[in-house]
Amino acid sequence: MTDTATDTADSASAPGPDRSAPADEVALPDNRYANREMSWLDFNARVLALAEDRRQPLLERMKFLSIFASNLDEFYMVRVAGLKRRQEMGLAVRSSDGLSPRERLALVADRSKELSVRHARCFLTDIEPALAAEGIKIIRWRDLTTAQQKELSEYFHAKIFPVLTPLAVDPAHPFPYISGLSLNLAVLVRDPGSDVDRFARIKVPNNVRRFVVVTQSVDLSQYLPIEDLIAAHLSALFPGMEVVEHHLFRVTRNTDFEVDEDRDEDLLQALERELVRRRFGPPVRLEVGEDIDSAVLALLVSEIDVQPEDVLQLPGLLDLTALWQVYDVDRPALKERPFVPATHPRFAEGETPKSVFATLREGDVLVHHPYESFATSVQRFIEQAAADPNVLAIKQTLYRTSGDSPIVDALVDAAEAGKQVVVLVEIKARFDEQANIKWARALERAGCHVVYGLVGLKTHCKTSLVVRQEGGSLRRYAHIGTGNYHPKTARLYEDFGLFTADERICSDLTDLFNVLTGYSRQTDYRTLLVAPHRLRSGLLERVEREIIHAKQGRPAHIQIKTNHLVDEALIDALYRASAAGVNVQLMVRTFCTIKAQVPGLSDNISVRSILGRFLEHSRVFYFANDGDPEYWIGSADMMHRNLDRRVEVLAQVTGPNTDQLRETLDMAFAPDTASWELQGDGRWIRAGGSKAVDYQEVLLSQLASRSE
Repeated sequence: MTDTATDTADSASAPGPDRSAPADEVALPDNRYANREMSWLDFNARVLALAEDRRQPLLERMKFLSIFASNLDEFYMVRVAGLKRRQEMGLAVRSSDGLSPRERLALVADRSKELSVRHARCFLTDIEPALAAEGIKIIRWRDLTTAQQKELSEYFHAKIFPVLTPLAVDPAHPFPYISGLSLNLAVLVRDPGSDVDRFARIKVPNNVRRFVVVTQSVDLSQYLPIEDLIAAHLSALFPGMEVVEHHLFRVTRNTDFEVDEDRDEDLLQALERELVRRRFGPPVRLEVGEDIDSAVLALLVSEIDVQPEDVLQLPGLLDLTALWQVYDVDRPALKERPFVPATHPRFAEGETPKSVFATLREGDVLVHHPYESFATSVQRFIEQAAADPNVLAIKQTLYRTSGDSPIVDALVDAAEAGKQVVVLVEIKARFDEQANIKWARALERAGCHVVYGLVGLKTHCKTSLVVRQEGGSLRRYAHIGTGNYHPKTARLYEDFGLFTADERICSDLTDLFNVLTGYSRQTDYRTLLVAPHRLRSGLLERVEREIIHAKQGRPAHIQIKTNHLVDEALIDALYRASAAGVNVQLMVRTFCTIKAQVPGLSDNISVRSILGRFLEHSRVFYFANDGDPEYWIGSADMMHRNLDRRVEVLAQVTGPNTDQLRETLDMAFAPDTASWELQGDGRWIRAGGSKAVDYQEVLLSQLASRSE
């Protein structure tokens, strides 16, 4: 749900806001930025609210519990870890909201504990009983019949027991290393006739499924947590000893790291070394059961070396990310209705696919995922290019892709067919580093020219360029998207993609690939806004243009749809726009440090967040421009990491395709659309009224109508 929304660099370490103000304007107040971490926790609270919403299908509610848990894991592994590192280094520099790392950590600890307990109780007291009423039961060992216990004991001894390794803790056995996000049993055992308890740790294996299927039928599905199965057989692991008690615990570690790109060494090798180090990052959170023995807890806190404020005592099951396994149960009545993405009508004649190249010669095409198919648009574009004998070259950026990537397969086919294939694989994409290293090597073996990215920058833009021989000349075709070349997330993430044969855009992309692969230092482009040099300034110029229109009495309007908004320079520009009378409407999914509806500061700024079946992921920028409106789409969020430390691209959408963007933005910002709106006091409240419209469902309905 977060799309790795955890930038570790503080605003204080990046170019700061322009605090100067024109002579005829009042300077902006120092307290104009909200706390970044709290804004993220507010976002995850909205995810939790979807799990608590009984109007949602039951298994979808459970899915949101899993998403909440994985979101929070990543938040701790990167964002909280980064704050802890700065605190430990004695860096007292304050962020844009005026707080030190220590003060921010204190806020995070209190709020995350509150949300974590609420999350655990939502499953324990609401969703788990509701699932049981539907015949989907997570049961305990004591609930099994004798026959079931016998069958599962045989399974344990055959499949689980051989891989378990109980580790004692005593003068001859130091406390073992606890890997991040692993489930572990803390076990106290005792020699018969002794009153001395001894501690041992058992790691729950992570290469087997968390829930053992006990019963699977049309109307009854029973699951046993694997830790229950292990706990029921502790005597087999400690023969001759008395098992006194056991408790489950889980550790989260710092997985944030930086590769020293200034060293004279191969970037790929340096990254592989850092990936090994990531496994041994310092702990940042300890999760334990609500009923844990105080002495055992004290031992864990001491040996794992966490602070008391980093301990979460939770009721019920730990690690609810595993609920995705239960979501796979075949119970369609308890899930959202399935849908089949439509093929964009420009890419097919009835059921017959059209040549993407012939279509683009007739004009640009804008696709909207997941409503319109990734497979019959983006994937087909690359596959047709790979198979077309007239295609001479394919150039592609890859930030994230799937384990079975048809895009990579098509690029391999193209290289093996003798085409020139250039692929920039961003091996520094967080949590996808290992997978991207694998793809890079596979592409190299196939004969592709592989580039690993630029020193000091991540290449985050989503771009493809195809060069085709047509008659006596070459023609280029391009795709620029807001989402990754990832066929699986393309069914879950909402994104736009622009296909074009426009010579100016294709020339810009040609120049950009020369920057990415060679020594070109080009910073200005004909039509594109490209970070890190011109994207922020290009947006600021357009905001300033709206301010001028407003001051001259003309209508002025800005709409921005983004995942994150924390860049102070842009926020300050939007505050000035509000003061000038510009209507500023913002749709922000996650991090949001602008303050809305604050008298005298942001009277004309409204901020909303839409969470639903799909992850709102596209970045769209609209400027009214006194009747000559501009629409831009791209990969960049309004954060320092995107604008200063990444290669990002925004492309302008023109012509009839702007109608689709206009319709989408109108629905997203309509008063009756179900959403969350940011209040002047910092609270997010539900909006849309009692008959609120789910705009994702409206888009799905329109998809169904077009398909019919």
